[in-house]
Amino acid sequence: MKKRVFTTRTLILSVSVICFVTAILLLSSFGGTENENNSVQQDQAKGLKDYYKDFFPIGVAVSPTNIEGEQGELIKKQFNSLTPENVMKPALIHPEENKYNWEPADKIVAFAQANGMKVRGHTLCWHTQTGAWMTKDAQGNQISKEIAFARLKEHITTVVSHFKGKVYAWDVLNEIISDSASTTKIYRETAPWYKICGDEFIPKIYQWAHEADPNAILFYNDYNTENPVKREKIYNMLKKLLAQGVPIQGIGLQAHWRLDDPNEQQIKESIDRFASLGLKVQFTELDVTTLGNRSDTTKTYTPEKEMKQTEFYKMAFKVFREKKSAITGVTFWNISDRGSWLDRGGRKAYPLLFDANLQPKKAYWGVVNF
Repeated sequence: MKKRVFTTRTLILSVSVICFVTAILLLSSFGGTENENNSVQQDQAKGLKDYYKDFFPIGVAVSPTNIEGEQGELIKKQFNSLTPENVMKPALIHPEENKYNWEPADKIVAFAQANGMKVRGHTLCWHTQTGAWMTKDAQGNQISKEIAFARLKEHITTVVSHFKGKVYAWDVLNEIISDSASTTKIYRETAPWYKICGDEFIPKIYQWAHEADPNAILFYNDYNTENPVKREKIYNMLKKLLAQGVPIQGIGLQAHWRLDDPNEQQIKESIDRFASLGLKVQFTELDVTTLGNRSDTTKTYTPEKEMKQTEFYKMAFKVFREKKSAITGVTFWNISDRGSWLDRGGRKAYPLLFDANLQPKKAYWGVVNF
């Protein structure tokens, strides 16, 4: 009988101890949850620009309609640099010889200024989205070199002067280098300006832009810069221009990338190669498409694509952080998966850090958690 009483008391004591410990653990867990929630709220108050404030500005390409409503609020939270996606391109801002359309670009610049953002100008000279009147006469014939120079100078001087002190950097020349695998075919020979002027126009447009705004940082902008052959063509052109004293200070690497291309080493090599010229390096049109070739009919953002895209973005931004001494800006081309220039024929590319509902994707957290 004595033994049974002792066992019961022991059991009661043990249960009491367990209850006490459990209560302590529950209280601790409640406190921990509160702290975790506070941490999450604190993180949600931050944007990309805040996570990367010690590295480089984070930009986005926009249209005038993007800066309104919920997209405008997302832009203000996440970014501190804007690039007008289209409205500064020659055909839109200068549609006729004696007519300029300032309003759309002015709206974007005013939004940027009101919210403490920088503005990159895009683009002063390009082979596409340029009015036919700039390179043809009234009869549709190709103009002379002298007239071409006069029209280019007037366009560049007027546009840069209009935004002087408001646009800190310009993509002066866009995509003049050939995609040919041939090392001897340097320039895009079908480009109207090249057909008329050869490569003589290139130093001139940088000089005209510099004269219009001596404080603006002047860039050359191109894609496929991780391709070794094209990269060397661009490098050699820039090296030649710098040797001639042409006022060019930066290289824009567009970065329209895929889930498996380029690789980490190729990105690093491109940064190092151009930085060796003393140029500022910027990634100017970043997106990572989930679409494969034309036979890829997938219209959904599959878990596999989500995983690959997240890992790619994590890798890319790790490289950017490592190379922060050379990189002076990273700009996404479009805001979210709601709309991208890469969406074609009913297929969506899902190339950005925010989904169609403007919510951060896993790739976003992969970029900011470091």
